[in-house]
Amino acid sequence: MSQYLLIICEGINLCVMGRLGPTEIILIVAVILLMFGGKKIPELMKGLGNGIKEFKNASKEDKSADKKETKEETKE
Repeated sequence: MSQYLLIICEGINLCVMGRLGPTEIILIVAVILLMFGGKKIPELMKGLGNGIKEFKNASKEDKSADKKETKEETKE
């Protein structure tokens, strides 16, 4: 379980932002479990993952649109 908490910590940058140790992270996870329950958390994580995926796709599309605009401007 500590491996998963470390991955969560690295993914969200909690270790850098607040210097949270393993005890604090376990406490946060326990509070989240109490608030949402074990059955609701996978749904929340799935929604979060889909949101992140959509954000990445939108930013890629925006970058490609910017590249097309700059190519069109240089042709003129």
